Amino acid sequence: MNDQQLLRYARHIMLDDFGFEGQERLLNSKVLMVGAGGLGAPALMYLVAAGVGTIHLVDDDEVELSNLQRQIAHTSDRVGMSKVESAKLMAQALNPEVDFIAHEQRFSDEELDALIQEADLVMECTDNFKTRQQLNRICFKHSVPMVSAAAIRFNGQVTVYDFRESSSPCYACQYDPSDNLQPDNCATLGVLSTVVGSIGMMQAHEALKLLLGIGRSLVGRLLLFDGRDTQWQEFKLSKNPHCSVCAKEAS
Repeated sequence: MNDQQLLRYARHIMLDDFGFEGQERLLNSKVLMVGAGGLGAPALMYLVAAGVGTIHLVDDDEVELSNLQRQIAHTSDRVGMSKVESAKLMAQALNPEVDFIAHEQRFSDEELDALIQEADLVMECTDNFKTRQQLNRICFKHSVPMVSAAAIRFNGQVTVYDFRESSSPCYACQYDPSDNLQPDNCATLGVLSTVVGSIGMMQAHEALKLLLGIGRSLVGRLLLFDGRDTQWQEFKLSKNPHCSVCAKEAS
C-alpha cells in the first residue's frame, strides 16, 4: 500500500482482526453485485469506501425520481441515467482506486457463469425470485458465497449462503424454484428508506467479514428486522435434503 492508501484505510488497519493483511485482502478482492437499487446502493457505497479492489455491478434499470427516497448512490441530476453509470460516478468520486465495471444488462446463465467463477463473493441485491434462483444456482456450482437480502414496508431480512461450507443451505432450500413465487414490490407496497438502507448496510457488513475471513457469518441464520419496533430476530435455516439445487441427489 502507498501512503495515500495507508491514510485512507487507517481506521481499518488499526483493528486487531484487520491490520495491513486484511486491507490488502480487500484491495485484491473481486465482488459481483447484482442490483443497484435500495439494497445495492448503500451496500455498494460501503464496499467502495472499504477498498474492495474490483466490483462488477449488474443492473439494466434507469434512475427514476421515485428511487431517490432510498437509493442513495443516485442523485437528482442523474434521473434518466442508467443506474450502473450513476453508481459508477458515485464510486469514482468516493474511491477512484476501485476498479468499477458497469454492466447495463440482464445476463444469461452463461454470462453470469463467467463472472461468478471469477468472483470472491456475490451480492444479491435484487427484487425478484427468478434472478435470486439464477444467482443461487450458479454460486453453488462454483462454491462462491452469496449475501442475500430483501426489504419491504417496515421489514427486512438478510442471510449468507456460503457454498464453501458443506452444511450451508441455499436459497432454493427455502424457496423451491418450481413454486413460481412473485415477490412483494416496493412500487405497490412501499418501503421505509432507513429500513432498506439498514439491510443493505448489513449486506456489506457480512460481505466484508467473508472477504476478510473474520467472525461468524450468517450462514444457516436468517436475520429479520422489524423497523417499526426496531427489533432484530434470528431464525435458523436448515439444508433441505431434497433440494433441487444443493442436495446430493440433485448432483
